[in-house]
Amino acid sequence: MSDDSADHWDAVFASRDLDAVSWFEETPAHSVELLRQQPGSVIDIGAGASRLPDALLADGREDITVLDISQEALAVTRERLGSAEGRVAYVVSDVLAWEPARTYDAWHDRAVLHFLTEPAHQAAYVDLAARALSPGGLLVVATFGPDGPTSCSGLPTSRHSADDLAALFAPTFTLTRAEMRMHRTPGGAEQQFTWVTARRTN
Repeated sequence: MSDDSADHWDAVFASRDLDAVSWFEETPAHSVELLRQQPGSVIDIGAGASRLPDALLADGREDITVLDISQEALAVTRERLGSAEGRVAYVVSDVLAWEPARTYDAWHDRAVLHFLTEPAHQAAYVDLAARALSPGGLLVVATFGPDGPTSCSGLPTSRHSADDLAALFAPTFTLTRAEMRMHRTPGGAEQQFTWVTARRTN
């Protein structure tokens, strides 16, 4: 794990109102809808202090893992979900430094991949997702779209079209759905996201 990156994100989560950060969603309904395509275990990559595990628990999930580089963020989630111990596992790690000890039925990432701006890091991400997902498992990824922001929280970001993501994840994954959606930040700005779902085929 990069200590600088961990310190950066710990500072973000420690210094801001969590319902005011640009990526905040009160209810991650679209993520839950897409994940319903695949029953079973879910890992949320770059979970931060997201409300997704709350929503997945309410949707009947019993095997959820949340991974984030920020221990501050996961501490918030753990406190909020105190009664969910045993159904939610917490992993503090840089995603590219993580070695999965098991496989999952579904992988969810809303806004991590676009922080990987180097092709080698993007390729490593795809390899990691392939190792972490069961054969036939579902991948759900949302990144900044072609007209999305070029930076977030003081860090540069990459932008992706659906075709970009199809090429990036091939041949290990086959895209099954792609769409552009606008996210309205708590401050009222609109951000373009590319959402894709894919199946692990190799």
